[in-house]
Amino acid sequence: PVAAPAAEAAAPAPAAARGDAVKSPMVGTAYLSPQPGADAFIKVGDTVNAGQTLLIVEAMKTMNPIAAPKGGKVVEILISDAQPVEFGEPLVIIE
Repeated sequence: PVAAPAAEAAAPAPAAARGDAVKSPMVGTAYLSPQPGADAFIKVGDTVNAGQTLLIVEAMKTMNPIAAPKGGKVVEILISDAQPVEFGEPLVIIE
């Protein structure tokens, strides 16, 4: 008889499975701080409140604050500062 192959280790859960993704409402450039050299609005591990600014998306020279839809803990920031983003692209994971 042939032995059954060993089961593979389960892959880690994707980020979206760990919390709720905050998605970009527009195409633009995402910024993690209010201005160059300033502290970021949030960092992984921060507790945020509903309505708190998480980052800014610049579209057509207009800075659009992206607010937390709910309170919770920031578990992952999926973008880099000054990164171009698409409509619907996940930006931050909050659980």
